[in-house]
Amino acid sequence: MTKTWSILRLAMAALILAAVLAEFRNAISTGPAEGSSTATILVNFFSYFTIESNLFALAALVAGAVWALTRRTREPEWIAVLFAAATTFMAITGIVYNLLLRGLALATTPWANEVLHLIGPLFIVVDLFFAPPHRRLPWRAVAAVIAFPIVWVIYTLIRGEYVVSPLTGDGWWYPYPFLNPHLQDGYLVVSFYVAGIAATFTLVAWGVVSIGRRRDTTPADQPIVDAVS
Repeated sequence: MTKTWSILRLAMAALILAAVLAEFRNAISTGPAEGSSTATILVNFFSYFTIESNLFALAALVAGAVWALTRRTREPEWIAVLFAAATTFMAITGIVYNLLLRGLALATTPWANEVLHLIGPLFIVVDLFFAPPHRRLPWRAVAAVIAFPIVWVIYTLIRGEYVVSPLTGDGWWYPYPFLNPHLQDGYLVVSFYVAGIAATFTLVAWGVVSIGRRRDTTPADQPIVDAVS
């Protein structure tokens, strides 16, 4: 079972990588508006939480698969934390996109968009419930998981006012409309969105860690006997 899931994880990682590259080519195919630059397009691309969450998932899937295929011991804690973060981020990406953003007209590659916002999130959630369980994590892992999105929100809100949009030439750029104070009648409305998203991140991270703790009843030093089966 471990070998089977490792192969599935590597296949999913390859699909996510292909989707990210497709969206990257799409992003740089359009020249920047006056006052902006290609460098801004590149930084903006990697400022989307969707891209970052999928890169987390890519790293977790590859690290977990390679470890399981090459070692006969339980995964180290850092891989389990990486999976917890990737699962939390991908679940939120899927939820937010499909509830708030799916109806928007976005300049995306259709198949890649579905991989990044639907197929990838679904796979990693299924992985949480049905793949060989990850190492049992302490509750403090929840804080480690939500630290990244907190930093990302702060970065996004500060940077947004100092970036010229490559598409429109506006003197600001935010990756998502619900974080854009120019579209939400100011920062007060944005703050409600941020509070709601922060609460959701915390709840989902707690749930991910909780499920992992319930599923893993194996001593940390016990060999993975089916690692090559």
